[in-house]
Amino acid sequence: MKSMKHDFTAERKDRNLYVTDTTLRDGEQAAGVVFSIDEKVEIAYLLDQVGVDEIEVGIPAMNNVEIESIKRIIDLKLNSKLIGWNRANKEDIKKSIDCGLTGIHIGFPVSDLHIKERFGKDRNWILENITETIEFAKSQKLYVSCSGEDASRADPDFLIEYAKTIKAAGADRIRVSDTVGHFNPLDVYKMIRLLVDEVGIDIESHTHNDFGMATANVIAAVCAGATHAQGTVMGIGERAGNGSLEEIIMALKYICGFDLKVETRKLKDLVNFVAKAAGRTVPNWKPIVGEDIFAHESGIHVSAGLKANHLFEPFAPEDVNLERKLVIGKHSGTAGIIHKLGMHGIKITTEEAYVLLEEVRQFSLEHKRALTDNELLQLANKVNV
Repeated sequence: MKSMKHDFTAERKDRNLYVTDTTLRDGEQAAGVVFSIDEKVEIAYLLDQVGVDEIEVGIPAMNNVEIESIKRIIDLKLNSKLIGWNRANKEDIKKSIDCGLTGIHIGFPVSDLHIKERFGKDRNWILENITETIEFAKSQKLYVSCSGEDASRADPDFLIEYAKTIKAAGADRIRVSDTVGHFNPLDVYKMIRLLVDEVGIDIESHTHNDFGMATANVIAAVCAGATHAQGTVMGIGERAGNGSLEEIIMALKYICGFDLKVETRKLKDLVNFVAKAAGRTVPNWKPIVGEDIFAHESGIHVSAGLKANHLFEPFAPEDVNLERKLVIGKHSGTAGIIHKLGMHGIKITTEEAYVLLEEVRQFSLEHKRALTDNELLQLANKVNV
């Protein structure tokens, strides 16, 4: 049977793919989230340990505390490239330079909504201002990423003109920013494909999760030819958050087949640290790193999984430093009960398992949860199996 998966062979030959992170900038912009300097340094270290290609370390123009954290991160001498976020003016860029950064990102809008209502300007002002800013940054020998903010609500023709303008001014890449999550995977694919065909510049996908499509939109952008896939740890960020870094990494590696140089086993420690620093909890069902994503209760799933684990698992739990769990509850079947009791050295027949299964289901209904191992053993003793 012919596979329905997208063939990335040609894209892999033509380009490198880079994973970038903005937890320390856009992630911390989530309402109520504050990272200490030590936490920011540790997050940067853990991102580097995972193998993230680039870290957006913060906004040098914000305050001296931000500058101190950036300088301490620079002192770590990480393998990851470090980028500072700037407004489109020379003063911001000079502060990035003073921190010791050699790469910067410049944020600027491309939608008429932002150009007119936020800045009170027109498109020509945007093009002139961004050109002058980029030319100054390049004169300082900086690597320059430049965003098209609110790209999902922009006129595509102007986005193309903007991209050509920043390329001519010397920008190294454009960040297509889905500022309020208005993209869907089909539309972001078309937008990125248009930029690839019409402009020929490195492209980063920066997404927001207002409609729950942030991670999917990053993957769609990569399918279309984006060279940089960006997210935040756990997807934390403004409003509903951003594309989830750990989900992006695993989807690119396991679904799309990219040979990413990442240590997936270290994702769990990264997520747990960021969650604690942000005052968040990691749901048990969180994709990639949730404690229960390899927990199996359904009788059909357990029966099949006992024959071959991969039948109902997208990747091995050890790939992300998790463990497989067999849960006994309302939806269990006899195969699961026999196997679970066998783990405790108790052998029962299929007929005995059916008798015990009725007790298990009744217990689970009454208590509205699965059983602990001790509760299962007590029930087994009750029905004399």
